[in-house]
Amino acid sequence: MPSVTDDPTTYPALAARLRALPPSAGPVRLVAVDGPSGSGKSTFAPRLAAALGDGVPLIRSDDFRVPWDADPLTWWPPFERDVLAPLVAGNPGHLRRYDWHRDEYGPSEKIPPAGALVVEGVGAAWRGSPAAFRIWVDAPRDLRRARALQRDGLAYADAWDEWAEIEYRHFASDRTRDRVDLFVDGTAVAGPAFRATDAPTRT
Repeated sequence: MPSVTDDPTTYPALAARLRALPPSAGPVRLVAVDGPSGSGKSTFAPRLAAALGDGVPLIRSDDFRVPWDADPLTWWPPFERDVLAPLVAGNPGHLRRYDWHRDEYGPSEKIPPAGALVVEGVGAAWRGSPAAFRIWVDAPRDLRRARALQRDGLAYADAWDEWAEIEYRHFASDRTRDRVDLFVDGTAVAGPAFRATDAPTRT
């Protein structure tokens, strides 16, 4: 990860920057928040969605059923079919969010074709994503692992280690980081500001 600046960036400042972008998926600006498990994505993304305002939806890869040993992009086809394709056509998408604790899907909800859509999770910024802006959130592995096990429980330690290898291979094969527009320091994203740096100029 490139060195981040010491000057903090606020969520409203980033939101203003994103609202100025042209749409990338029909009338919608898709903002992809990607990075490895435990990096801080799930803390960062809702704060960004709230800063974007106007009921901007947030969809997570965890809203779909992706087993620990599955391809990280298992969630993308149903997301593309039920949410993205309708939005591109200017229509509401539909989503039934998966409940990992109950192993069942919730009620259907409409995803409006708002000015922006924040998509968070491993694979959100993959090469097939029509993202207007790609954000990579990262943190040291030991911190990421500790966060994940605090969230999911120690019983998932082996599963997390295996998943970490799977997602590493995905990111390497997809070269996700090569397309990122902003790198965010995931060690401190819970406050009103965070540290980040733009990606190096692409050649």
